[in-house]
Parts: sequence; C-alpha cells; structure tokens
Amino acid sequence: MAAKKAIAKKTVTKAKTKTKAVAKPVAAPKKLPAIKEKYTKSAIIAEISANADLSKKQVTAVFQELNDLIARHVKKGAVGEFTLPGLLKIKTVKKPASKARKGVPNPFRPGEVMNVAAKPASTKVKVLPLKGLKELA
Repeated sequence: MAAKKAIAKKTVTKAKTKTKAVAKPVAAPKKLPAIKEKYTKSAIIAEISANADLSKKQVTAVFQELNDLIARHVKKGAVGEFTLPGLLKIKTVKKPASKARKGVPNPFRPGEVMNVAAKPASTKVKVLPLKGLKELA
C-alpha cells in the first residue's frame, strides 16, 4: 500500500509542475522627451556618443562614412538615390534646359511684358520623408 501512495504522489507532482507558458506583456515604447533648442553638430555627436556608449571619434567616423556613402549614391553617373531606412530618401532630379523667351507677361506688374533668360540643364537634390519620419512629427 505504501508503494501505491508513492506512485500516486509522483504523478501528482509531475502534473503540478507542468504549467502553460504565460505571455509577458509587451513593454511600451520608451517615451523620449522633446528637445526645446536646435542641436549643433558637436551637440548631436555628444548626445549620440553618450547614449550609444561610443567615443566621439567613433560617432564622427560614422557620420563621415554616412556622408561619403550618400555622396557616392547621388554624384554624377551614380544610381541617383539613397534611402536611410524608415527615415528619408534622397534622390536626384534632372531638370532640362529652358529656352529664352521674349514678351512674357510680368506676373508682378500687370500690363507689362518681360524677357526670361535661358537656363542650362541642372540636377537638383530632393529629400523625401519616409513613413517612420512622418509618424514622428
């Protein structure tokens, strides 16, 4: 009879130890305080180095490499587009040349005509915000 009680106790203890996994609540996103004044370049580098546990030289090197990477993407003969995921897209837009025009009505002085000078073709840089940046504003 003692053997039956021992077996019964073991099965009961095994049943008690099996528990269902309880899902942990997801932590709310960290609330960041608003910055009241515009940061300078050195203030940005100091803030990032303090928050990311990196030296100021390392952060400066990252910014310089990012600058070089963007320049290699948008320079003449390159792909013409750079995306910083979630934040922004930088792309080049080619503007065609415009011819000179004579006798165009002046929009600022009705009744007068003016001459518009010719403009050569040019390449403009356009910066577009992406979804992540739009949600922050």
